[in-house]
Amino acid sequence: MGTITSKWIKTNALLGNQAISRFIPLTLRLTKKNLSDMLAAYGMVYIKPEHGTHGNGVIRAELIKERNASFQYQLDVNKKTFRNYDSFYQSLRKLTKKKSYLVQRGIHLLKYNKRRFDIRVMVQLSPKGTWETTGIIGRVAHPEKIVTNYHSGGKLVPIEKLLAPYHSARTQKAQIEQMSQLGVMIAKKLRQKQKSIHQIGVDVGLDQSMKPWIIEVNTSPDPYIFKQLADLSIYRKIMRYRRLRG
Repeated sequence: MGTITSKWIKTNALLGNQAISRFIPLTLRLTKKNLSDMLAAYGMVYIKPEHGTHGNGVIRAELIKERNASFQYQLDVNKKTFRNYDSFYQSLRKLTKKKSYLVQRGIHLLKYNKRRFDIRVMVQLSPKGTWETTGIIGRVAHPEKIVTNYHSGGKLVPIEKLLAPYHSARTQKAQIEQMSQLGVMIAKKLRQKQKSIHQIGVDVGLDQSMKPWIIEVNTSPDPYIFKQLADLSIYRKIMRYRRLRG
């Protein structure tokens, strides 16, 4: 059995754990009503293919409350604005075709040099068979794009550098520890669903109040991004654990 590729299945598996579910932004299947309701509630959402990697196909949609409310979406660097919801939704549906998409509450991410960032938490089974967070790295979005992925022009930055403007050294350490523990909880929960999982990559976004949100969980995470860190012992450990499990 391969890894779980459905974002919907992963989300629902994690919602079963109360300690994890409070960090999951509301996620629903994309329908005309669900999108309308979520835009009314949150103002901004992300529309994602149920199956997909590297941030491909992710759309940011917004309700812009000006004199005449308008709707806008962005895919890659292209933005489109619509005066009414029907034409907005119709245009989105042309993009998504008949594929299954999800709509997720949008989190207004913290920024570094005016660019959004999120954090990749790498969690692996150790040689002793226990779950361990082996690496944490920041991913800063390309200035004109909505996704932070390295493959989409994002930049990899040490987590300490990204958190420095927002935290003292002590609270920074506590925030990193919280994300580390959250990663381990997620891995344990998904392992119950599928025994073949031995590593995951959790994408965590921080909002303006520093609350961590689980943006996505990847069951085939890219280990090579950690090669960008100055401390290569982190990358070596990740690769050692990875080889161990084949």
